[in-house]
Amino acid sequence: MNVRRLGRLGFNAYCAFAFFFLVAPILVIIPLSFNAEPYFTFTEGMLRFDADAYSLRWYEALVEDGQWGLALANSLIIGAAATVLATVLGTLAALGLASPAMPGRTLIMSILISPMVTPVIIIAVGVFFFYSSIGLAQSHIGLILAHTALGAPFVVITVTATLTGFDPTLMRAAASLGAGPLRSFFRVQLPLISPGIFSGGLFAFAASFDEVVVVLFMGGIEQRTIPRQMWAGIREQISPTLLAVAVFLIVFSVLTLLTVEWLRRRSGPSTAPST
Repeated sequence: MNVRRLGRLGFNAYCAFAFFFLVAPILVIIPLSFNAEPYFTFTEGMLRFDADAYSLRWYEALVEDGQWGLALANSLIIGAAATVLATVLGTLAALGLASPAMPGRTLIMSILISPMVTPVIIIAVGVFFFYSSIGLAQSHIGLILAHTALGAPFVVITVTATLTGFDPTLMRAAASLGAGPLRSFFRVQLPLISPGIFSGGLFAFAASFDEVVVVLFMGGIEQRTIPRQMWAGIREQISPTLLAVAVFLIVFSVLTLLTVEWLRRRSGPSTAPST
């Protein structure tokens, strides 16, 4: 018993150390974003916790800079549109793959999730040459379609995993009561698999919001997103404003993970309700 308890304590300590090792560099960014000086290091005043050493100047600069506002608007527009398309297409694909009558399901599934395992630089080069040939390079539509292809695999995987716990007898029961296929889907199946759909949509939005390589190839000045603007800020003019943006992205990532975890706990085996 003591050996098992020591082993469990050692494992928990190792996990805590690994978690701290991975998260500590991210947490350091938060206090640095309040630095009153234009440095990326802790000043002596910050280490002494002097009030004058801390400031909101970089957050104010972020709000006043029109380029960051344009980048945020582009990220939200492109991310929202790509999420809607990826969610719809990914859900339809998952429903088709869940059918036993679907031929070549393994091959189709491999093709659909290939953007997740293919290096992004290869995808960026491919979509650049393809969309350039049809006149969609350096356009919002081109970026939306490219981000849709990157986000759809997340929806396919999450919805497919949710469908594994769905009881197909519920659809047959709805059909026996006179409901058609569409009515059965929208009134029975869709509400039960909606947590998986929302989770996939969140992952698709996060993938689009965080993507930079495709934007470097496909986007022009008017299509700069938040990651693209951060990349430009690092190369052209290093400013602690980047730290303020990073803090907002950290908060966004944490909220996304908490939402996904909440949806995961809500989703479970889809069984008929007791009467």
